[in-house]
Amino acid sequence: MKHPNFDDVGDAIREDRPLHEAAAYRIRFGLEGLNFRHIDVSDPVPTGRQILDSAGLDRRADYLLFALLDSGDFEDVRLDEMVDLRGKGAERFIAFKSDRDFKFKLNDRQMAWGRDELPGSVLYDLADPSSDEAVFLEVRGGEDRLIEPDDRINLAEPGIERFITAPRPNKGYVIVVNAVEETVPYKNVTFEQVVKLSHPNAPVETNVKFSMTYRNAASLPHAGELGEGGSVEVKKHGSIFNVTRTVQS
Repeated sequence: MKHPNFDDVGDAIREDRPLHEAAAYRIRFGLEGLNFRHIDVSDPVPTGRQILDSAGLDRRADYLLFALLDSGDFEDVRLDEMVDLRGKGAERFIAFKSDRDFKFKLNDRQMAWGRDELPGSVLYDLADPSSDEAVFLEVRGGEDRLIEPDDRINLAEPGIERFITAPRPNKGYVIVVNAVEETVPYKNVTFEQVVKLSHPNAPVETNVKFSMTYRNAASLPHAGELGEGGSVEVKKHGSIFNVTRTVQS
């Protein structure tokens, strides 16, 4: 009986079915990160070395191999260890050319990385947060640190880093306009935006003029006057504006 050329391990997991008998079994393989490509292994129970061979890597070099399970957990795969693709729940494998791994936890899942520097983008790919969530590094006895996708985290520090997903804090900039706190979405604030905040319901009047002073700004000068058409870069919190309305006769 002729067997199909290959069966896709990921399809079998998603369809909750056993692997079909095939000439090859397709898995996804990433080298040094989460950019995966398809590779085919000839055995449904390959060793770690067979997976490296199928990926075209030199098995004599020092490689670490991990299985990224369907549950989201990482599992070490020794190179002489057999991996049963028929029941492992893993279609993704990651290899690092390294002789040391670095453990961390993400939402209580045990994970590992083959480099001491972990890109924030990897954490976001693994955590898959919603649009109003972010990834944070837990800080014992202090405020948890917000991690952005372009950040890089040093895993070589003592202890195991623990990351969680939680609601993303307000990304706006808090300014004070005529003694009232207001939130603006961007760090560059225009004269017209501040006037709108200070006098939101003011009718359009040709004989009314507004003048404005500011202080504690992020841009230079940190204090001064702002005129029509001008803008200033504000701090994350605490730039102050005073707006005066003058009626001209």
